[in-house]
Amino acid sequence: MDNRHEAVRGVAGCMVVAAGGTAGMLAWAPYGGRGIFDGFEGESEWDVLWLGLPVMTLGGIAAGIALFALVRGKWRHALGAGVFLTALVGFGVAFDVLAGPPLNCGPGPAC
Repeated sequence: MDNRHEAVRGVAGCMVVAAGGTAGMLAWAPYGGRGIFDGFEGESEWDVLWLGLPVMTLGGIAAGIALFALVRGKWRHALGAGVFLTALVGFGVAFDVLAGPPLNCGPGPAC
């Protein structure tokens, strides 16, 4: 019975982490499409893909790990995932990984 219980917890943990990674990718999608396809003066913003997608995906995975650890009562694991998530947020802010193309502030009420 104990092996079955461990297997169920392992599968549940994998599902939570996969859902977190998927949520991170879905949260990135509006920024990624705008940055890649609607770049400034027709140029693509590839940093949105190369930096933004991994940061958002890893952030979703870290959030899933933290949530699963909290549910299981593993406070140290949850704290470690929270520290990693905080570092990812700091990296994202420092490198502005979700910055879309600059606004076209020409004459008129566009801005």
